[in-house]
Amino acid sequence: MTINDALERLSHSSFRASFHLTKKDVEYIQDKGMDTIRSHCEDFVRERLSPAEPLNDGKQTPMRGHPVFRAQHACACCCRGCLNKWYRVPKHTELNAVQQEKIVNLLMAWIEQEYATFYEKSV
Repeated sequence: MTINDALERLSHSSFRASFHLTKKDVEYIQDKGMDTIRSHCEDFVRERLSPAEPLNDGKQTPMRGHPVFRAQHACACCCRGCLNKWYRVPKHTELNAVQQEKIVNLLMAWIEQEYATFYEKSV
């Protein structure tokens, strides 16, 4: 599945499609820059999602507080259960580097799309 395929599929879920960047998220991105956001994204995926048995799995990703958290919920990359349901990623197995990179690329594509949409709406 390509990133565009995944984003299209997610757009048909009313729950996943309900997530959007807030003004505060956009300001945070402007302040930190996309490279820093990607770095945060890599850290969150590696530390909170990648372990075979993540701490507090199913509840490890807050609903707000960072643009990556919103992206994780919008893209069904918030817990191992959602990864399994949406992308058939097996539970109880550590994510390898390729899987982590694919997740980060999807999350960043969503963030970049949302960021651009935010400015289109404000013009």
